[in-house]
Amino acid sequence: MKTVLITGGAGGIGSALSVAFAQAGYNIVIHYNKNKMGAENLAKILRESYGVDAITSQADVSDRHSVNNMFDSIDKIFGNIDVLINNAGIAQQKLFTDITDDEWKNMIGVNLDGVFNCTQEALKRYMIKNHRGVILNISSMWGQVGASCEVHYSAAKAGIIGLTKALAKEVGLSGIRVNCICPGVIMTDMMKSFDEQTIEELKDETPLNTLGTPKDIADSAVFLCSDKAKFITGQILGVNGGFVI
Repeated sequence: MKTVLITGGAGGIGSALSVAFAQAGYNIVIHYNKNKMGAENLAKILRESYGVDAITSQADVSDRHSVNNMFDSIDKIFGNIDVLINNAGIAQQKLFTDITDDEWKNMIGVNLDGVFNCTQEALKRYMIKNHRGVILNISSMWGQVGASCEVHYSAAKAGIIGLTKALAKEVGLSGIRVNCICPGVIMTDMMKSFDEQTIEELKDETPLNTLGTPKDIADSAVFLCSDKAKFITGQILGVNGGFVI
């Protein structure tokens, strides 16, 4: 049975990813930073509902030492990671000229450094020596086209896209695939700060005239990490209802 590590695995998209991969028969490592109760409750549900081995693991993905400790704990239980999904992320809306040094560093730290830290560790520990593995990065459509008042977020997510394309070229000969999903407007807790009018306007701007769900992202992720996608690497998949084409 394959094992998947999902960073931010108890959040909106993360929970859907965890459920979808459990349904597909994977053992699940649900990473969390602060939401311990949510992660442990989800792991219990996955074990009881799908008969998989689901565990939780805490780390601040922006801190390499913390990430190393997380992988050490995974080693003791599973000894291997077949699939890594870099989903952990934060968001903030703010004028570029008002962004503080700490806010910039935190945004890049979690959203981009976190991908670097977890990916490098998974490659060095398991995937290169095993000559197989799948890395799936979760970026954003704003990483493709940029968003006003989300410059630091857009910059971090654009960095993930560049990392995906370059790394796919580098590790392809090692039998490792690297892809990226760029979600559009997805109805998660991150949308709670938007009023109803703004949400309706976003829906109107979407050609399919609807907003996405976490399951839309999870279904795409399961496909990209499966053998059905064995000839797909270095690709950026927009799951956005046509918002960005």
